[in-house]
Amino acid sequence: MSNPAKAVLAELESLGSEANRAGMARYGINTDRAFGVSMTQLRPLARAHKKDHALAAALWSSGYHEARLLAVLVEDPKQVTEEQMDAWVADFDSWDLCDQACMKLFDRTPFVEDKIRIWAMDEREFVRRAAFAMLAAYAVHGKAVPDDRYRSFLPLIERHATDSRNFVKKAVNWALRQIGKRSLTLHGPALELAERLAASNDKTARWVGRDAVRELTDPVQIERIKKRSGP
Repeated sequence: MSNPAKAVLAELESLGSEANRAGMARYGINTDRAFGVSMTQLRPLARAHKKDHALAAALWSSGYHEARLLAVLVEDPKQVTEEQMDAWVADFDSWDLCDQACMKLFDRTPFVEDKIRIWAMDEREFVRRAAFAMLAAYAVHGKAVPDDRYRSFLPLIERHATDSRNFVKKAVNWALRQIGKRSLTLHGPALELAERLAASNDKTARWVGRDAVRELTDPVQIERIKKRSGP
């Protein structure tokens, strides 16, 4: 491991606390290899090492939870490879690491759409969660992406809306809601799917659908969608 990476790991360890570790555990975060460092504490470190591909690789390979979170924050999306994405997603062992990687890094790569479709078919819980967490983030951050591309993901959401695993069903629901809130063009098809799921015989699909219907029919949300869509 490089000297810069060793120095960053030492700093992370010094910032950690048992109180923070206990707080992380209460939120369902895997703390087996965690120092107990908050995201608020990580952000200044990330700003100091922005877009450092070599450091990101070294921090990830350390296996420490906060080091991997920091790796996500300092990595350069332009240098991320498909092989790297597959290797990192295989290492996910906590929802927060999964979501941060998908929202802050993976959805900014040119491989995002392919990985959504491939990972959604993977039976591993955090890999499948990553597919839908990344889709949710992509619906927010892909400003120039045509709406039709997001519409094409609705059948994928429907296909996996019956996955009852907690981390998966919440991500599937998240993706459906974000697509529906992206524009008026997408709101209708997303709401139609949500209503169909809400009427399903499957308990998980009903939960996914009902929760999405609740948000997509909220008058406040509808006004926001109208403003976002423009005249």
